[in-house]
Amino acid sequence: MLQVQDYLLFVFLIIAFLIDIKHHKIPNWLSLSGMLVGILYHLVTNGLDGLIFSFFGLLVAGAIFMLLYLFKAIGAGDVKLFAAIGAIVGVQLVLYMMMYSIIVAGLIAIVILLFTKTFLQKLTSAFFHIIGSILSKDLQGLEEFKTTKSTRFPFMYAVLPAVAITYYYSFWAV
Repeated sequence: MLQVQDYLLFVFLIIAFLIDIKHHKIPNWLSLSGMLVGILYHLVTNGLDGLIFSFFGLLVAGAIFMLLYLFKAIGAGDVKLFAAIGAIVGVQLVLYMMMYSIIVAGLIAIVILLFTKTFLQKLTSAFFHIIGSILSKDLQGLEEFKTTKSTRFPFMYAVLPAVAITYYYSFWAV
C-alpha cells in the first residue's frame, strides 16, 4: 500500500525528470527542497525515529553517490537528487533504487553504443585515451575526452525505471 511519502517521491521525481530533460541539470533548490520535505515529513509523522530514518537515508545515499561523483561516473546533481530520495524513502528503498538505477544506466549505455554508427570508433578512441592517460600519468586527456567525445545521457532516464522496478519488487511482486 502506497503512503504519503511515496506520493511525495513521485511528485519530486517527475519535477526533477522534466527539469533534467529540458536543462540537463537538477537545480539545487529542487534537491534541497526534496531533502527538507523528506526530513520534515518523517519528523512530523514519526518524531525522532522519523528524523533518524530520513537522515540516514539522506546520508547513505549521498555518501555512496558521492563516491561515484568523485570517480566522475555521475554529476553532482545526481548525488543531491539521491540524497533527497534517501531522505524521502529511507535507507532500504534508496539502496534498491540506487542499484537498479546503475543497472538501468548501464543497459541504456549499451543500447546507445550498439545503435550508434560510431560504436567501434568511440570504443577505440576511448581505449587509446585511457592507455595514453595511464602511460603519461596525466588525466587531462581523459577528462577532455569525457567532455568532448563521449556519449552522455541524463541519469534521470535510468532513475525513473529504477524507482518503478524498486516499487514493483518491494510492494507488488510479493
